Amino acid sequence: MKFPGKRKTKHYFPVTEAGRISFDVDFFESSQIYIVGIDQLIVDIEAKVAFEFLQDYKIEKGESSILDDKLIEDLYSKLKKENLIIGEYAGGAIGNTLHNFSTLSDTKSIALGAISKNISVGDYAFKYICTTNSFVDFSFLKPVDGPMGRALCLLTPDHERSFVIGKGIMNELSEDYVPSEIVKNASLLLLSAYSLRDESSSMYKATLKASKIARDNNVPIVLSLGTSSLVDSKKDFLEKYIRDYVAVLACNEDEAHKLVGIDDPLLAAEKMLDMADLVLLTVGKRGLYLCGHTDFEVKRETKDMIHSKSIAEYNRYEYSRAMMKKDCTNPIKIYTHINPYMGGPGVIKNTNGAGDAALAALLHDIAANSFHKMSVPNSPKHVKNFLTYSSIHQVSKYCNRASFEVLKQNSPRLTKGLPNREESLEDAYWDM
Repeated sequence: MKFPGKRKTKHYFPVTEAGRISFDVDFFESSQIYIVGIDQLIVDIEAKVAFEFLQDYKIEKGESSILDDKLIEDLYSKLKKENLIIGEYAGGAIGNTLHNFSTLSDTKSIALGAISKNISVGDYAFKYICTTNSFVDFSFLKPVDGPMGRALCLLTPDHERSFVIGKGIMNELSEDYVPSEIVKNASLLLLSAYSLRDESSSMYKATLKASKIARDNNVPIVLSLGTSSLVDSKKDFLEKYIRDYVAVLACNEDEAHKLVGIDDPLLAAEKMLDMADLVLLTVGKRGLYLCGHTDFEVKRETKDMIHSKSIAEYNRYEYSRAMMKKDCTNPIKIYTHINPYMGGPGVIKNTNGAGDAALAALLHDIAANSFHKMSVPNSPKHVKNFLTYSSIHQVSKYCNRASFEVLKQNSPRLTKGLPNREESLEDAYWDM
């Protein structure tokens, strides 16, 4: 496994100088480290449209809605005919995140979902597999007769994304295709609120089964909230589900507002920490917040400037590593905020996938902690049962960096890993 962030080798395995294990050792156990994600497998079709296009088809700007497959086909034909389509990619929030995780970490991830039983060269299912990182394992997908789901990502001149989705077979995953052994031995289980949208679907039942297996085996569950309209329509259900199952919650400020009814992102994160253990909250051009819990005994004070917003001195303990609340003797809440990396790209071509990249970086750090604990169990890094390998301050920088890489390109997924040597770090850093 590649370790997260750009740090010198001595930071990877910080045991004693004499007992340090080389980072170059190929640990056999590393093959046992993987994450699992349940996804509604879909293809993202991106198109540039005018605001009038959304109005003509009564599409709500910035939201995600499900339309009849025939209407999706009509929309697709119109976009194709008018030469408005700018790209067709393997998509889905969980699919993007699994791909990005494996791209960043060179580590296996396992996708659970439904895919077309008969795959032909050049069709959507073929393209989905071919354009996904080879470390993403599709061995456990359920083969189903029917077409892949399609998501039309409509980009308006203000760079806002609006999604309309044709379901196809995306909800056909069933409980019998959730492998218990695979889920209970994973470093984490990654889910989206989208798969919990329809309580009558087999996808919902499969997701609930996986959730129970993960919870019963102390596998952290990570939930991405989807869109604000979905959160608004299922607020009570999601709040209960998060309290019952979720360790890590990922959302943007609109979704956070719909969930807890608070406009201020920092106060919203504080409220969400009463439901979950760790919160990744993206705030667009203002960067992101990473907020969690740690034990008072192992808190670490920041060496950077202390800031106050709606919470006084909120970042005082941002150098602390996150823990699950149940593993803390005396839990305290910790917060960090970071502005966009390098001020953000000069030109943002597309915001689609930026949040998925940020989440993938966080998952990489959590999986790296599992890998390190397996490889060097007696390391002082594991005096407590930490959730992350790095401090939330360090993780936020990594999330920010991965997000920047997607924002500066035209694809919703990382096309390559991060550079081995960051141009933003002075040469003196590497010579130390």
